[in-house]
Amino acid sequence: MKIALIAHDGKKADLVHFLSGFKDELLQKDISLVATGTTGSHIEKAGFKVNKLLSGPLGGDAQIAAMAAQKELDLVIFFRDPLDKHPHEPDVQMLMRICDVHNIPLATNPAAANMIFKHVISLRH
Repeated sequence: MKIALIAHDGKKADLVHFLSGFKDELLQKDISLVATGTTGSHIEKAGFKVNKLLSGPLGGDAQIAAMAAQKELDLVIFFRDPLDKHPHEPDVQMLMRICDVHNIPLATNPAAANMIFKHVISLRH
């Protein structure tokens, strides 16, 4: 299973905290993580192995969208900050559209991600 991880600046700590709650499961299972560059650095510092792409504003969101379009991803977790403006918002919208077009689960907040992770991890036991 391959999971893509993205978080806007104001949500990076939330994503790391979320992942930490599933650390044992993520480290023990055959799950690979891929993330946009800056988000990936935060995840890596928390002790996870992650394949880092470009940062979101430099094309990382588009790289993840391309992976989704190629059916290389099983799940996308994107903790968005809906209260802030983002110069790369067109890339964000494109990523969300690609996930919808290719039927790839997309969680944009911790509650949705938690429900998906609990289900996915329980299936992988």
